[in-house]
Amino acid sequence: MNKKNQFEKLLAGEGNSIVLFKPILMHFAARFNETTYGRFASDYKVLVESNIRCLEYFDLDAVSLISDPYRETSAFGAQIEFVPEGVPKCLNKIIQNEDDVKRLNIPDIYKCERTLDRISGAAYYQKLLKGRVPVGGWIEGPLAEACDLAGVSEMLMNLMCEPDYSNYIMDKCMIMAKEFAKAQINEGCDYIGIGDSICSQIDTGTYDLYVRVRHKELVEYIHSLGAKAKLHICGNITHILPSIKDLNFDIIDLDWEVDLMNARDILGKNVVLKGNINPVFIQEATLPQIEAEVNDLLSKTKNQKFILSGGCEIGVNTPVTNLMKMAEISAKTKNNKQ
Repeated sequence: MNKKNQFEKLLAGEGNSIVLFKPILMHFAARFNETTYGRFASDYKVLVESNIRCLEYFDLDAVSLISDPYRETSAFGAQIEFVPEGVPKCLNKIIQNEDDVKRLNIPDIYKCERTLDRISGAAYYQKLLKGRVPVGGWIEGPLAEACDLAGVSEMLMNLMCEPDYSNYIMDKCMIMAKEFAKAQINEGCDYIGIGDSICSQIDTGTYDLYVRVRHKELVEYIHSLGAKAKLHICGNITHILPSIKDLNFDIIDLDWEVDLMNARDILGKNVVLKGNINPVFIQEATLPQIEAEVNDLLSKTKNQKFILSGGCEIGVNTPVTNLMKMAEISAKTKNNKQ
């Protein structure tokens, strides 16, 4: 049974006795492959080869195309600066007023360098992995992308003061998100991660008013194309878990501030929960501490639909031995099953 088969069985509820291992790796993967974050984010071959090197060394159970939040933003026309050892920077806000939104054309994702780069990465994964390993694509959620285009503070003020304007921006972001998801799925992505981390910073009523129906629409669209949908929101989302419950996400990332057992009670048994050890702990803990933390988490999630991971991205300075300890514990569950 290959890794894609295992992934499909887990999502179907047939492989709950094994623990898949898929941390979020970006800067760590670049460093592990002896390259820079700037090259990782700007060249799909570097991104894919860095992830595959981690896949092979740590026996990961999936790979992904996540790199930074500015793929779509760049396609819309923003200027992006690549930093050798840091996240790419967005140098300008391209939405200042309603007229800017009206002039905002939906770009051709195949003609824009950064969106095409990610699409090419999906195809490159399939060329190298031959469909044996699940590949996760990535899009920005509607509120996250609106913040990238207009600015975080500005967009949060818009939500409070300018509902029509806010909806206008996010409607355009939704068109882009669907086109970008479709292109990645067409190149072989098995699931699409939707990154909407700003949602941890808004209250439940605002999420329900502006974002919930859009998340539901994205999930339904991704499912209609034959792929699975994953939600990623950094931070504490305990307050919006009841709103997310019925959106039919296949996988939900949970950051370390969220009580995983409480989340399971709210979200139900059908969704795959992924997480949720504090990445700072993973970076700084001793090997015995890592082992104790992981085993405690696995005892709580035994026979549930669960993927072992940090709550968010693994830090670049995380010792290789700490990540390997997590991989070894995951591997034991697979060996015991065999």
